[in-house]
Amino acid sequence: MDSSFWTAFGASALAALVTGIGIYTIRRFEEWGRRYSIYFVCFAAGVLISVSFLHIIPKSFELSPFAPGYLLAGFVLMHMFNRFITAFVCERGTHPAYGLGLVPMIGIGFHSFIDGFVYSITFSVSVFTGVLTATGMVLHEFPEGIITYLLLLRGGFGERSALLLALMAASLSTPLGMLVSWPFISRIDEPLLGVMLSLSAGALVYVGATHLLPQAEKEHGRFSLLALISGVLVAVLIVSSK
Repeated sequence: MDSSFWTAFGASALAALVTGIGIYTIRRFEEWGRRYSIYFVCFAAGVLISVSFLHIIPKSFELSPFAPGYLLAGFVLMHMFNRFITAFVCERGTHPAYGLGLVPMIGIGFHSFIDGFVYSITFSVSVFTGVLTATGMVLHEFPEGIITYLLLLRGGFGERSALLLALMAASLSTPLGMLVSWPFISRIDEPLLGVMLSLSAGALVYVGATHLLPQAEKEHGRFSLLALISGVLVAVLIVSSK
């Protein structure tokens, strides 16, 4: 395998490591994390919605003329998944709030998987292009790991289950996406990447706007609005660094 493969894999592995560090950090200070988890919810909503509207959606529209339809499809599919979880898991399961953790986990996991595709494509163009892209992408991995783990805990998952699910969805999915996409890199053209990005954006907008923000409205934290604005500002910094 050529050097571009190993560089792309190394970058995706670094992203996974940064996410894992975020999960370890919040697990190490779990009591503090649980106490202030509503602020992480608000922060997550700001990040996910803003990154989607400021970067992922415009990029997908630029790459594919079919992106608007797939953006809607991503949103609707996440809604249907949420309805399924609510009807067949939450109501019949041992904990009625499982959907609070599962739905964001699926949305973030799919987005992280697509990130792996982006690493493959950019590093196949050139190492310089890949490094520039990876610099911006890695910035959002640390809070992404924290968000995924805490939301799973809030959804009623045990500490061990939340840890394993968060690692698989937010961390390991990125190098997995890179490994899966690399053999087909020549077939992943811009329109197809645009479609995948728009599906990802639809899922993230759904998670942020209809799943996280209502939770923030239910539990009024003293600094919840500040946390939301902080998430928006972090998203602006992530986008501007790319």
